[in-house]
Amino acid sequence: MKIFAHTRWDILPVLAALAHLAFNITLILGFESRPLWLSAVLGAVYAVSISWNINSISHNFIHTPYFRPRWMNYAFSLLESVTIGFSQVYYHWIHMRHHSGNSDRPNEKGETVDLLSIYRHGRNGEPENVFSYTFLSFFRDDIGDIHKAIAAKRPFEAKFGRFELISFLGFVALALLVDWKAVLFFLPFYYLGNCLSSLNGYYEHLNGDPDEPIAWGVSSHNSFYNWLWFGNGYHAEHHYRPKTHWTKLRAFHDEIKQEQEAAGTHVISTCHALGFMAPENRQQEEAPHAG
Repeated sequence: MKIFAHTRWDILPVLAALAHLAFNITLILGFESRPLWLSAVLGAVYAVSISWNINSISHNFIHTPYFRPRWMNYAFSLLESVTIGFSQVYYHWIHMRHHSGNSDRPNEKGETVDLLSIYRHGRNGEPENVFSYTFLSFFRDDIGDIHKAIAAKRPFEAKFGRFELISFLGFVALALLVDWKAVLFFLPFYYLGNCLSSLNGYYEHLNGDPDEPIAWGVSSHNSFYNWLWFGNGYHAEHHYRPKTHWTKLRAFHDEIKQEQEAAGTHVISTCHALGFMAPENRQQEEAPHAG
């Protein structure tokens, strides 16, 4: 029986997820034996790893589940929930809303389909400030509403999502028993990791076109970034064809490259998390004032 649903290459994100969990455990177990400065460095790595996992391993798993047997996908979903610190099932629901709206602008009632839209809390049809989006998005999800929305159509999924959340809290409780000082030390880095994920998402859509499907997202074709983040740089291509496997996104980009250029699909040269450094974004800001 084949284990992987799409390709054996999915062993890479699976092993990466296991390594990520092992890294998290090591942070706690080795805290007392490390100098604080080293734990601070590892805390920064931990923060980046959260965003990396959310936007690569966890994200790809939503669109193209890695395994054929359902129980293995549920097991991996639970693994990811404990590793990144929130329910994968809940994340799946939020992310599907993201693809339904594709960072849409508010309607006449001031509402967006996409709960993650960079325009949702903006003013006058403009994107929200990058700082408030980055640092406040973590507090905007209503777990109760998310659970009810899932339960209305998929009661088992909602129950499993709650189980994932309880499992993560159980993991934290166990970590507190092992070394409560370590948990408190790394807690700010956990928040920072979620902020980095929001920062990543912001530049995946800043200067995108919510009204043009092929330009919904913003891409980065940097080879190293796409290797390390399992194709996350091809974000415009992903929004245009969400079911395209991460190993095929580069080839898909080659197919539609001319169409993207004709539609003005925005491309940056940096990774998304460093979008504030991308010269292409600065050029976009200066363009209306040119001439």
